[in-house]
Amino acid sequence: MEIRLDPLFLMGCDSPVSADFHARPLRSLRISVTDRCNLRCGYCMPEKEYVWLPKSDLLDFDEITRLTRVFASLGVSRLRLTGGEPLLRRGLPTLIRQLKGIEGISDLALTTNALLLADAAESLLEAGLSRLTVSLDSLDPATYERLAGQPRLDQALAGIAAARALGFPVKLNTVVLAGENDHEVPALLDYARSVGAELRLIEYMDVGGATRWTMNAVVERAAILERIVASHGPLEAESGRGSAPAERFRLADGTRFGVIASTTAPFCGSCDRARVTADGKLFLCLYAREGHDLRTILRSGDDEALRAAVAGIWGARTDRGAEERLALGRRTPLALAGELREDPHLEMHTRGG
Repeated sequence: MEIRLDPLFLMGCDSPVSADFHARPLRSLRISVTDRCNLRCGYCMPEKEYVWLPKSDLLDFDEITRLTRVFASLGVSRLRLTGGEPLLRRGLPTLIRQLKGIEGISDLALTTNALLLADAAESLLEAGLSRLTVSLDSLDPATYERLAGQPRLDQALAGIAAARALGFPVKLNTVVLAGENDHEVPALLDYARSVGAELRLIEYMDVGGATRWTMNAVVERAAILERIVASHGPLEAESGRGSAPAERFRLADGTRFGVIASTTAPFCGSCDRARVTADGKLFLCLYAREGHDLRTILRSGDDEALRAAVAGIWGARTDRGAEERLALGRRTPLALAGELREDPHLEMHTRGG
């Protein structure tokens, strides 16, 4: 029997935290600042043409800051800026400075492909960014070009090097694809260790723009771990995962890495993440077909109405999308190319990863 909690309840102190239908707190917010990207990764953007959000619909920095302040008042403490490629958004350090000053936000991160990071890293650090997650799917120039659609591996590695030289904590995200880059897992683990970053190995997800997804292309968690044991020896699972998407492991030499197994081992029960698109639509799950329009309320200027709307939407949240996908007898891509052209909000690069 499900127990329905009030959308607002107290967790140990005087700070109200919004809880959903399954008592999952609202702790983490991911805001996309652009739907544009300068790569065309096959697992995310494999099509030749895309429908972009109108620029007039995009939230400006003051609107993003107001929205974040509302979410923080409902319990959000972790904020991540995403895209598309967020470094394509002009003036991003200005936004980071505004967000850094919001009471309750203790962790401010950014996800990037690092192509523009070498030039941007210092200004991001000075603005107050806490940490970086970099998408890196191969260390081989030919494989990188095939997967990302452009021959820009050197730029990505230069961006990572620049960030680490400044002291940025960095995590590396690799989508592991059968027959494409799965043989590179040991090398990627060694590279991450060499630059002082933590590698996250991700199962290929049937979500967003993954119009060519098949289960045959997924390298499952067990196979990823077997490959690492074969190359690097025994590993130990770490405890205390909490709501984190990655299950973390430690090698005998102390090297840590994570596996995000959303496709075959969903963690919906602990998911505390909300996502807002660059034009102000709130999504409660990566697999959600519909979002909630916050831009209209935001542009009315009524922050109390916005707060009530967000609390109500989260309080009614029942989404367990990855679990529902796993239960399907025959699994196919979440959306086809035609559906994505009709509704670009279904795209992963629009709603943020």
